[in-house]
Amino acid sequence: MKTLLLSLPVVALSLAGCQTANQNAAAGAVAGGVLGAAVSDKDDRLTGAALGAAAGVAASTLIGTAPGNDQCYYRNSRGERFIADC
Repeated sequence: MKTLLLSLPVVALSLAGCQTANQNAAAGAVAGGVLGAAVSDKDDRLTGAALGAAAGVAASTLIGTAPGNDQCYYRNSRGERFIADC
């Protein structure tokens, strides 16, 4: 069950073709919250989820934000990332 919970955010993020900054931050918060709750102690899942969500938002904001409005990051078949209009 824990493996399933850990793999869900990875699958969800890999299926998203174009993400704006707000979508990217929300996905980072959800993924971080799920992972934080999954790996924390049984008695402290809420704190783990909150810390994971905060780390997910911070990481997604620093790593995946497109530089302009209505622009998104895309990946081509070789795995190279580029920016184009959404």
